[in-house]
Amino acid sequence: MVARRMVGAVVIACGLWGCGSAVEVEESRTLGTQVAGLSSPNGRNLNGRNLNGRNLNSTELGQMLVSVRFAGAERADAGAPALSDTWLDGSVLHGATSQGVVSGMDFLGARFVGELGSGDTVPLRIDDIQPATGASADVWVYRVSYYAADEGAWKPACQAADGSALGAIALTGRWDYRQGVAGGGARIEDTQAFTFACEGAALAKCVRFGYRPWAGSVNGQSLGELHQACTRMVRADFCGDGTSYTTDGNWVNLYDAAGVQQDTESWSLEAEWDAAGARCRSQTTRAGTQAVACASGTVVPTCGPSSSFETGGTLLMSEVPVAP
Repeated sequence: MVARRMVGAVVIACGLWGCGSAVEVEESRTLGTQVAGLSSPNGRNLNGRNLNGRNLNSTELGQMLVSVRFAGAERADAGAPALSDTWLDGSVLHGATSQGVVSGMDFLGARFVGELGSGDTVPLRIDDIQPATGASADVWVYRVSYYAADEGAWKPACQAADGSALGAIALTGRWDYRQGVAGGGARIEDTQAFTFACEGAALAKCVRFGYRPWAGSVNGQSLGELHQACTRMVRADFCGDGTSYTTDGNWVNLYDAAGVQQDTESWSLEAEWDAAGARCRSQTTRAGTQAVACASGTVVPTCGPSSSFETGGTLLMSEVPVAP
């Protein structure tokens, strides 16, 4: 039995960051199995092409928010002890002060320094924090705004199509948002920075699929590697260079080597994935009539045997519906 996620938006770090609309979830009887719904009537920005939200290059900022600094964080209460250090434990913010460690809801109203693609900075503010419960108790959600100096106003960092605010999941490190170049779409290890991953975009979406990069491993498979492979798969980044080859109105089924997501569909194999992109792909993909031109990773007729999980280094496989 399949659980379908109809996703109105897709991947993360909006270049101040308009993220697509929220995720609707129709639960099924088999938890842990998902068909990623990349179908949307609202255009290419809502079906996985962008890594972190609907506007990687914000028309308001004119450039991209690429990361958030840990250094320089300030709590809302001006009289509270200053933060001497800030870090993430999972997706929960923590900080050291002269009076001890603060965490979680202590960061409501806190301000951070956002890094733009140009190297310039922009003030960020946490306007709301939603602690998680149950099986996803380590996935906290933040509503974040940035200060638009030209308007003298705070505006949502993660936006739905109508401009309303969406939440974000805090992830350690940052991502390379370039396209068509070596390193594009890759995660960059950076202990000095983190990313607010907008809900519905690829980075947060893959966390929601169960690939929580801070949670170690499952059945010997690194969830960090699975998360990165998932972001490649969601965006149909076959070449592993940040270029997305999705088309509107498509569905994709995913399953993995760790058993986080399982295959329950008799669909046509699309590709095998690792953190660097597609290891191989079939002739039927979400690219449709687009020509997928990669320096390597050409069509492999034998792509898709289950043994690839054990011996080939494949982390995820994707399928598309069988053509009528």
